[in-house]
Amino acid sequence: MTQKEKILAFMREDAYKPLLIEELVSVLDIPREEMGDFLSIMDDLEAEGCIIKTKKKKYGATERMGLIVGRFQGNERGFGFVIPDDDTIADLFVPLEEANGAMHNDRVIARYTRAIIEGKRAEGEIIRILKRANETIVGTFENSKYFGFVVADDKKISQDVFIPKDEFNGAKAGQKVIVKVTRWPEARRNPEGKIIEILGHKDDPGTDILSVIKQFNLSEEFPDDVIRQAEGVSDTVQEAEIPKRRDLRHLKIVTIDGEDAKDLDDAVSIEKLDNGNYKLGVHIADVSHYVTENSPLDKEAFKRATSVYLVDRVIPMLPKKLSNGICSLNPQIERLTLSVFMQIDSTGRVVDYEIFDSVIKTKERMTYSNVTKILEDEDPDLLERYKDLIDEFKLMKELALILRQKRIDRGSIDFDFPEAKIILNEMGKPVEIKKYEITISNKIIEEFMLVCNETVAENMFWANSPFVYRVHEDPDPEKIENFNTLLYNLGYHLKGIAKLHPKTLQQLLGKIKGKKEERIISTIMLRSLMKAKYSHENLGHFGLAAKYYCHFTSPIRRYPDLVIHRIIKESIRKGIQPDREKYLKTFVQEAAKQSSEREIAAQEAERETEDLKKAEYMKDQVGEEFEGVISSVTSFGMFVELDNTIEGLVRVSSLEDDYYIYDDKHYSLIGENKKKVYKIGDMLKVKLVRADVATRQIDFIVIDDENGTTEDDTQNFITDTTVEKNKPAKGRTKKPNKPNKIKDKAKAKKRRRK
Repeated sequence: MTQKEKILAFMREDAYKPLLIEELVSVLDIPREEMGDFLSIMDDLEAEGCIIKTKKKKYGATERMGLIVGRFQGNERGFGFVIPDDDTIADLFVPLEEANGAMHNDRVIARYTRAIIEGKRAEGEIIRILKRANETIVGTFENSKYFGFVVADDKKISQDVFIPKDEFNGAKAGQKVIVKVTRWPEARRNPEGKIIEILGHKDDPGTDILSVIKQFNLSEEFPDDVIRQAEGVSDTVQEAEIPKRRDLRHLKIVTIDGEDAKDLDDAVSIEKLDNGNYKLGVHIADVSHYVTENSPLDKEAFKRATSVYLVDRVIPMLPKKLSNGICSLNPQIERLTLSVFMQIDSTGRVVDYEIFDSVIKTKERMTYSNVTKILEDEDPDLLERYKDLIDEFKLMKELALILRQKRIDRGSIDFDFPEAKIILNEMGKPVEIKKYEITISNKIIEEFMLVCNETVAENMFWANSPFVYRVHEDPDPEKIENFNTLLYNLGYHLKGIAKLHPKTLQQLLGKIKGKKEERIISTIMLRSLMKAKYSHENLGHFGLAAKYYCHFTSPIRRYPDLVIHRIIKESIRKGIQPDREKYLKTFVQEAAKQSSEREIAAQEAERETEDLKKAEYMKDQVGEEFEGVISSVTSFGMFVELDNTIEGLVRVSSLEDDYYIYDDKHYSLIGENKKKVYKIGDMLKVKLVRADVATRQIDFIVIDDENGTTEDDTQNFITDTTVEKNKPAKGRTKKPNKPNKIKDKAKAKKRRRK
């Protein structure tokens, strides 16, 4: 046990009471010559939030003092939640007046002000900010005669940043900028800052995506030392490396990916054995051979943790020299791989497997569309072109369906949420948005990667090796109880929720398939489950109903895959030595945490670019009519989803034929007088009245068949929602006496924006 661990363990003992630093030194018998190290350790523990120093300068362990350490998740209305480090503790609600200067994503310490009572969540206040998350903020600059302010693109940052006149640095109204915070917010006082970079006018092509990239701290450029290392990597496999590996160049191995994919990191092979079993080969690019541990490439990959797929570009985890070159399993070219051969019987059970270093040469670079045309449409041209592989494709389909059925039988949950395919022109403008079609070829690769990931995870679990697992923990019983209440109101019921099995949820999804309530039940079910993450512990995967699971198949674009490749290779080559094992146990925890956090950021950035392009696409169609389905109902309106996945809001205030009351038990709006009901799953004819790219907000109004909706009605709605927004900010032309007056003006401006 390290000195740091000993100090913390002592302070967490039941008999411990807060002590002054002098008292701790005496009790722990710290020698004079070790005082410097001791004080440094205490500072580290305090900075990490493990301990806290009281106003009386006494030290105690935070959890022993009833405090919560975690991340502050802001809301555009000013309140927020503390997401505890300890995931066994429920999130803590923090009212606006108790945030005390905390901003979205800040690391904080909070204390309870109200316990959980009568089903209401606990409330608390921020008492200390351990680490600020937003040293720079991306937003839109607005100015007046004497001062300016930046409205953050991230709506979870509720306060505008005040900019003194001499810190504009050339910024003009309407431009997207990066502001460096020079003074953090306090109670009743907005943050202050200075403009450090101008990205371009908000309406200029490309500025929108660039703003998202900057907002989420994504980097398209790699550091010089990373580029130098990448450039030093050979474009071809070195001959000296081939004899060290099993040679699979003679096998019929293919990649199957999307038409636009350039980082091909997985390939497959298949054959039917004499005993009737299938021999499935999954061959994954050996990225770890080129990205060596603790090298510049490795450190940058750890920092990024994942590739990010925005609507118009990919921000890769590794430089293109590797991701699209030597690490990509391009056709008819020798490539180094890590292979898993699995012998699978007719029920989908893996009866034998082996994992080893290999060298391959893929026969073809197949696409999802072509494989589907071969298997489903029997396209004559493709059948002739790929005649040497047709039998293999048929075997792949056969095995994939067996594996899929096995997953379903054990209870694996498959959500059917449509994904959008957004097509842009050369200027980055969206010209078409449609549903992304999932075909048999997608399912083949999905099932093969899933069974491979499970096989590898189980192997390493029983090897008792340090590892990074992909986990999905059992759901919180309270959330499932609330979900069951919703189901009851919609005519369904879950049994055995005290010890819920994923098969129960899978069966429910089967019952609601194709019904009006399918979308809302699926959505609330997903929200009731835990989020998948990376962990050094094998906690199982609830959604897949799998005891063992990891991410092994995409080391080009995911850091956990790269880490476990190294561990697997070390394990099968020479075994992991005790000192090395000790190091790896610590490192896999760090890698799991970093990768989970960056995955969330990547998902948010991807969602943000999708939402803005959807709003931009609809902007040119204001006044047009559409048919959609009610996907969600709230107290302020109902969301209508079009067939192309675009979703817009019909506000309650726009329903003028009656007063509508929100029925929260049945997720519906009911007319007080005429008793007309709007509920989830209903088809509606709507007219688009607003599409705001800045807020990502799309607004519809219902076309009333009885009364009709005129162009005047539409114009009135647009006027009501835009005139207030664009009205000059009252008092903006006067120079404030003190910056803390900005908060009230910012609030007024936000009310106008809404």
